[in-house]
Amino acid sequence: MRLENKVAIVTGAASGFGEGIAHRFAQEGCAVIAADINDEACEAVASAINDVGGRAMAVHCDVTARADVAGAVQRAQSEFGPLTTMVNNAGMPQRNQSMLEVDEDTFDRIFAVNVKSIYIAALEAVPHLRENGGGTIINTASTAALSPRPGLTWYNGSKGAAVTLTKSMAVELAPDNVRVNALCPVAGETPMLAEFLGGQVTNEMRDKFVSTVPIGRLSTATDIANAALFLASDEAEFITGVCLEVDGGRCI
Repeated sequence: MRLENKVAIVTGAASGFGEGIAHRFAQEGCAVIAADINDEACEAVASAINDVGGRAMAVHCDVTARADVAGAVQRAQSEFGPLTTMVNNAGMPQRNQSMLEVDEDTFDRIFAVNVKSIYIAALEAVPHLRENGGGTIINTASTAALSPRPGLTWYNGSKGAAVTLTKSMAVELAPDNVRVNALCPVAGETPMLAEFLGGQVTNEMRDKFVSTVPIGRLSTATDIANAALFLASDEAEFITGVCLEVDGGRCI
């Protein structure tokens, strides 16, 4: 059990990469708070984990609301013990379109969910990680931060911020034995895919995108979950400030 005795909060756990991370962590002995705004789907994820002998609890959490994040941290510690791992996975996509066509409300929501949420999570989780002797934070960034493409400008910028925050947090929190790393996935079969491809997914559009990935496929929740598992484990105890490309070679 690579995460035995660890307690994690995974945001955006109701679907996609977050769901995969929650399941993979639980399989390796981690107690998981599955946090999401989609209560029904989140409860289903937690129930599926518990049904196979894992330990999980669903918590309603809007990652842009500090009170919700504080509540998730409190539930993690009261139900499972000292928090060791914070996975900031919840994300907001941008529909592929001209940067000038994105309305201000959408822009604000993208940056609230993808950037401000990291700040709020730090405010609530870091004091406990310090008290608990250390831990790890994993931010879900994107290949969009490293190799930005037209049509996703504001999303690209939000994920670029996540990369920079990860590196700066890693340096600042290293003396506290808190490691901070990020995942940079290429697009996967998640609810966000249609937005990235302009609102719908056709076979032609999918094939065109896949042709840009050297390994020849989109990412899967398992790909991202396995990378997160490594970064959360003690095997990665000397790794901090890394933004790991999980992209089949897309960024080369």
